[in-house]
Amino acid sequence: MKKIAILGSTGSIGTQTLEIVRENKDLEVLGIAARSNIRLLEQQIREFSPKLAAVWSEEKAKELRTMIADTDTKVVSGMDGLLQVSAMEDTEILVTAIVGMIGIRPTIEAIRAGKDIALANKETLVTAGHLIMPLAKEHQVKILPVDSEHSAIFQCLQGNEGNRIHKILLTASGGPFRGKKQEDLLEVQVEDALRHPNWSMGPKITIDSSTMINKGLEVIEAKWLFDVDVDQVQVVVQPRSIIHSMVEYEDGAVMAQLGTPDMKLPIQYALYYPERRHLGGDRLDFWKLRSITFEEPDMDTFYGLKLAYIAGRRGGSLPTVFNAANELAVQQFLRKEIKYLEIMEIIEDCIRAHKVIEDPSLDEILKTEQETYERINSRR
Repeated sequence: MKKIAILGSTGSIGTQTLEIVRENKDLEVLGIAARSNIRLLEQQIREFSPKLAAVWSEEKAKELRTMIADTDTKVVSGMDGLLQVSAMEDTEILVTAIVGMIGIRPTIEAIRAGKDIALANKETLVTAGHLIMPLAKEHQVKILPVDSEHSAIFQCLQGNEGNRIHKILLTASGGPFRGKKQEDLLEVQVEDALRHPNWSMGPKITIDSSTMINKGLEVIEAKWLFDVDVDQVQVVVQPRSIIHSMVEYEDGAVMAQLGTPDMKLPIQYALYYPERRHLGGDRLDFWKLRSITFEEPDMDTFYGLKLAYIAGRRGGSLPTVFNAANELAVQQFLRKEIKYLEIMEIIEDCIRAHKVIEDPSLDEILKTEQETYERINSRR
């Protein structure tokens, strides 16, 4: 029986992880955590009987304690609660599916406790990869990517240990505005940006996909996961999301991982690595597929992707600024406080204004995040 804990159990990745638990009798959930959706969290507690559940606010935690008073699940709150779930004594693997830099400290805590990490939180490596990867090596902990693209790359590397990567080909769907120019995006509404053509994701990641900033975050994440330079990661638009990513080796051979757009595959692969298990659902039908097309990303219209390369090349604290500026700008757009194109304008302004810290500590990363938020809020 493999024992797991999940941060972000009520979100898209978290709920799909629990679907996999439902379908496999040798997985047991010992801990779960969510920000505020205590109605769904109650249902999950009653179905999976975890020992520990964490909610961000103590007020919500009190409410949840009353709701599940007839169960044996203990409810904790705040960052301390997340850290408790992350380092539970009997768990083997932690699924980090919460969105944002809030995931950094719990990931560090889990690594120090010897837990493998099924990583679905981009921000952890984007902002603190220089801290996380050496720590994982020190504690002999596996970082198993859950993003479909990074899982695809990881799968393409199996059996090729010791062979040099020439290039990573990171695929992108292009999102709902593929082929549009900036003038076409002037009046984009929240509802427009949330209509992703292929994937069902949470609102923040869906907006990031529409701006291609999600792909920029993935470029920086790939640098740390696979120990390559940022310029070894080439973004390729593949509109149907059939090829999830590719690896080109130094002899010119290209390995690709293909499949239907289903996040359960990379989640299950991370949970059972290196074993492959049966997974229900649609399969690729190549007679119907017939062709797969590729395009170059438009880095003038979607220049957030260009800014990601700038931040990734410079390194230090600049990726934190890139990530933090995007997080707050997307929140403001979702609240309809700013226009769509202002997301990228805000990120560029913050990047230009920042004085880079070369090798930031965790405290300096979190301070940089706060300073970036303050700069953005001062614009209003």
